[in-house]
Amino acid sequence: MAAEKAVRLLSLSGVFPVYKPRGPTSAQFLSDLKRRLLGEAGLKELTKKRKQTLKIGHGGTLDCTASGVLVVGIGDGTKLLGAMLTGTKKYTAVGELGRATDTLDASGAVTEEKPYVSCLVSCTDHITREDLENVLKTFMGDIMQVPPLFSALKRDGKRLSCLLREGAEVAPKPARPVVVYQLTVTDFQPPLFTLDVECGGGFYVRSLVSDIGKALSSCANVKELIRTKQGPFSLDEHALREDSWDIATVAQSLKDFAHLLPAEPGAKRLKTGEKEASHV
Repeated sequence: MAAEKAVRLLSLSGVFPVYKPRGPTSAQFLSDLKRRLLGEAGLKELTKKRKQTLKIGHGGTLDCTASGVLVVGIGDGTKLLGAMLTGTKKYTAVGELGRATDTLDASGAVTEEKPYVSCLVSCTDHITREDLENVLKTFMGDIMQVPPLFSALKRDGKRLSCLLREGAEVAPKPARPVVVYQLTVTDFQPPLFTLDVECGGGFYVRSLVSDIGKALSSCANVKELIRTKQGPFSLDEHALREDSWDIATVAQSLKDFAHLLPAEPGAKRLKTGEKEASHV
């Protein structure tokens, strides 16, 4: 039985979505998933550099403080993850006015506190929902955005967030072009506000919320962040929960969701989510 599961696991190829909860990093979460699948098949991970028993990866980092859809590639499906990185994503974000942090979210140290009053007309009244909605218009479409210092972006091969935690001095990355397709307020209970965001690749919701706070002559950070959709995969309809992590369920998901993926130019779409078995 274990041998059959090992053959089946190593034959899997494609892309499937999982639900990542708050807490672990995307890398830690992926490692747990990989360990679970290998354990079921009675396999161990090879320790040799650049050689893996099971090829697996994800198509876009979710912060440890964020939850939601994480797209996973397995086998040759890892080659499709580039499309997930550059494709559209949807988020629900809860922002907090009047408080800024070094990480731009609730996990960081507070760096600034300001009253959340509106200076668009006079600096006497609290920021209103109308103020917020008017400011959001300036963040629609093609915009320039400075990524957070605490991020998965790298300098000299090392993540900026790791360098900062080691006490190194890190200069902000230059602003870069990003795109916002939709941006709406769904709830406004000062100092908290909730946004639905649809954006392209390379976009940071933490930077957006921080910039919104500044545009309102205040400051802001992200209290909660959920990725509700990545590419064709939605959180409610497609994402596998941790209690569904087994070889049979992953294989079925690859088969069920294959039609959602665009076929690579010159390549045949995988019909079953499985390829020819390879050796361990």
